[in-house]
Parts: sequence; C-alpha cells; structure tokens
Amino acid sequence: MTTSLNGVWLGTLTAGTQNLRIQLHIEDDFNGQLKGTLDSIDQKAFGIPLSNLRIQDAAVSFDIPAVRGSWTGQFSAEGQSLVGTWKQSVSLPLTMERQATAIPPTKAALPDPALPPVALADLKAVLDRDLAAAIESGVLAPTTNVGITIGVVHHGERRIITYGTAKPDSVFEIGSVTKTFTGLILAQMAAQGTVSLNDPVRELLPPGTVARPSSGREITLLDLSDQHSGLPRMPDNFHPADRANPYVDYDAKLLYAFIAKHGVELPPNAPFGYSNLAVGLLGRALANKAALTYSELLEQQITVPLGLKNTAVELTPAMKANCIQGHGANHQPVKGWDLDALAGAGAIRSDAADMLTYLEAQLHPNHLPVAASSTPAGKTLSAAIRESQVIRADAGEGRQIALNWLYIDADGSYWHNGATGGYSAFALFNTEKDFAVVVLSNITVGPDLITDKLGMHIVQRLSGLEAISLAP
Repeated sequence: MTTSLNGVWLGTLTAGTQNLRIQLHIEDDFNGQLKGTLDSIDQKAFGIPLSNLRIQDAAVSFDIPAVRGSWTGQFSAEGQSLVGTWKQSVSLPLTMERQATAIPPTKAALPDPALPPVALADLKAVLDRDLAAAIESGVLAPTTNVGITIGVVHHGERRIITYGTAKPDSVFEIGSVTKTFTGLILAQMAAQGTVSLNDPVRELLPPGTVARPSSGREITLLDLSDQHSGLPRMPDNFHPADRANPYVDYDAKLLYAFIAKHGVELPPNAPFGYSNLAVGLLGRALANKAALTYSELLEQQITVPLGLKNTAVELTPAMKANCIQGHGANHQPVKGWDLDALAGAGAIRSDAADMLTYLEAQLHPNHLPVAASSTPAGKTLSAAIRESQVIRADAGEGRQIALNWLYIDADGSYWHNGATGGYSAFALFNTEKDFAVVVLSNITVGPDLITDKLGMHIVQRLSGLEAISLAP
C-alpha cells in the first residue's frame, strides 16, 4: 500500500501532565521529493524543518534535527491516520490525523514600548501595569493557581515582588539553574586543588566503570561543564517507572551502565550540545571525588559559605513549610521531582532571597558575606566564582558558555533557565550594569509559560529597552 503523505496532520503528544499539539505540513517539492515542517502549537514554535522523510508501503518516518527528535510509525488502514512513536530522549506514543485545514501560527504580541531605565523603586508599579492583562485573563488569573516570585538586585539594592499564589519566601524547584551551581562546585574543587578542569571524568568514576578510550581523547570535567562532551541529552536507558517523578529511579547503577556502554571518548570537534546527562555525570563524579553525596557537596562548597539556608536538594522542614505547590502546563497540581544520579543537572530547590544572594556573589565575588571566610570552602569561593565566569566555548545563537553559565554576546549577561514537571526558573546577572534578576514560578514549560518572558522583560525595563510583551 502506498498512501500520499501530502497535507496537514495533527496529533497530541502527552508527556506526564503536559499535552502538546503537534502539527505537520508535508508536500512534494518540484523534484517529487517529500519535504515538510512541524509546528509545536502550544509552545508557539512554527515551521520547524523535517528531514529524512521516508515512506515505504505503510511505513513512515522522519527526523526533526532542531529538537533532536524523530517519529516512526505507519499509516492506518484507511490512510487517514499516522500511528507511531515520538522519540526525543524518551519514547512517547503519537498518533496524528489528517486535517482539512491547518491551525495558523499564533500572532506575536507587539512589544511594549521602551521606557527610560526603570528605577528599582518603581519596578513593581511598572510590572503591575505590564502584567495587568495576564493577571486579569492570562497565566496569572486567580483560577490558574500560578504564582511568581521575582527577585532583583541593582547596585546593591534588593527587591522581592510576588504575583498570584506566591509569597516572598516561597520555595520552588529551580530545575536546570542547578547546573550553574554544579559548575561553581567544579571551580571550587579546582581552586582547592582537588581536581583539575582537564581531568578525565573516567578517573572520578568507580574503578573499572569504563575503559580508557583507545584514541587517547577523553571527555574531561570541562567538556561536561561547557556542554561539548558529545554525550546525548539523556541516556538511552532512562525509562522512568513514574513519569510524574521521572528521575527518581535513575540511579548510579544505571548511569554507570550507560557510560560503560557508550564510552568516554571525546568526539573530534564536538559541537555545543546541551546535555542533562553530561552535567548530571559531572555532579556525580565530583561527589565521588569528595566522598560525599551531591547534596552534601553543595552544602559544603556553596550554601554554607554563602549562608543560603533555603537552598538544598532535600527540603528542610522550614523549606517544606514554604514549598509552593507545582503545576503542570494544564494548571493541575503535580508531584515534585527528585533526582538521584543526575542531581547535578536539576535537583536544587531555593527561594528568591537565597537566589539573590547567590547572584550577588556572582556580581561581586570580592565582596562575599563576611561569614564565607570562616569556612574552609569559603576561602576559595571568590576565586572560584571568577573562574566559573571565564568563557570557555561557543554555544551558538549569539551565546558563549562558561562553567555552565550561558553568556549572551549582545548585552554581556550571564544567564540560565530551568524547568521541572511543576516549576520553571530564570536567573540572569550582568556585571557591567550591576544587576541580577531571578524569576521563580510554580508552573512548568507550556503554552502559558511566562517565566523566561518576564525575566527578559525585567532586564529590558531596567535597561531602558523596548520590552517583550507580557500580554496573554
């Protein structure tokens, strides 16, 4: 059987509590070759190119290089459905139906006009106005249960602002912003002489875990931190029993089994490739070297020297009392995420006040809290912070990367964001302009995600620039 793929196809990809509509546009080009694009409608991403479109009898497959994904499956008997599997770090069922018409791209809201640089004392009034529509009928409407805590420090002055269900001391999962802490732990241990940035990661794993590469090129700790290791985004033996808490059962045994099979040879000219696996492996390796858990290592190297009492992997009783309920993209409550072997990639919880202290240390590493110097790790912290900000490699799209901090060429800011199943986070600091911004939200990535937009909006308001619109 041969059936034409030409036309529009629509299906819904369900990952945990998140539903994403996937739309395909496929047609023959003038040479009779198939070409197509993909729309992730709810993420407002349209026109993503497909490659390797193949059809043989009832079998159909294609790749989506931009998101490192693929789909394989087949036509239904009547030729009106494509039934198969989406692969992108994990495998999920995805069935798509032929459509008569396509859902059009969402029109982007016009940017908010530029204002003179907003003083910190006036920021809340400006945000109240800029967020008015989102509060009335958008992501921050009372029925959504969404809360946002914003922290800003500008020339040493701090402000914490909240909207929705959040409070100033609400505790959130910060997701991949954890990676910047792991990069700083690496810098700390290098400053203390415990490791070198160029140490092969193999040497920090249990003896016999993985063979030395025959080529001599090995993945180093720096390769893991600057995301040039050549490792995939996620290991192929990641098969969570509980998709609502997917990392909880991925333990060291599974991690080492994957590394043993994959090997630690560094590919020639490995490009930038964002990898949870790589930074999770880095955190595990550093913890092994210190003979501590990642949680204990974080406490020793960063949170105790900086006096961060509400930043940890495991919730303390006080943090648990202030932990705001997380929500999926459909605004329904979801479980928190617990990371085991990959803790260094995304396990930390924190609040806005602690995150501001962390970002202030990034802005002024020579003026750390007085108590920092009273701890052994605090004595190297200033030098380690400076080292963690040294640019290491290109990261594409006008960005470079330090030790896990992404550096935005256009304005000289260091940035990272993060998300788990029920939370999202944005952290940015600019040493030249002497400000830092953190935005913490209790909703995950989805069509209503406002965390990154709000973070950039605040940066633009502080800088006197035209600002991305926050309208629904």
